[in-house]
Amino acid sequence: MLLRQDARMSISNLARAMGMSRSTVQNRIARLEAGGVIRGYSLEVGGEYSANQVEAHVSIKVHQKLTARTNSSLEQIGEVAQLYSVSGEYDLIAIVQAQSLEALSAVLDQIGNLEGVERTNSAVVLEVRFRR
Repeated sequence: MLLRQDARMSISNLARAMGMSRSTVQNRIARLEAGGVIRGYSLEVGGEYSANQVEAHVSIKVHQKLTARTNSSLEQIGEVAQLYSVSGEYDLIAIVQAQSLEALSAVLDQIGNLEGVERTNSAVVLEVRFRR
């Protein structure tokens, strides 16, 4: 799909590349969005900004009756890039990305102080060996 290569490609350019009319392409994209095939469009950060970020994997133990509230609170923290529900001693793993160790420390404190969070355990990523 051309949109996977460049999600910012204009409908006119898509139509030209596919040999279709602009309205046909626009209607197809609208159907794909309405049907949930295309859930959204995202920003992929690169260059120096991305290289200077600090990332941590934060294991979070949650009071079971407050899981929904805790998930919602974590979703509101911009530095929480991903949140996974996991099995084992901890209930969640949050992938946290910040611009400095100081900013990361502040986010970790914010997570630890959320209502419903029983305890956390953090592992700072030292080096990315590969990413797919």
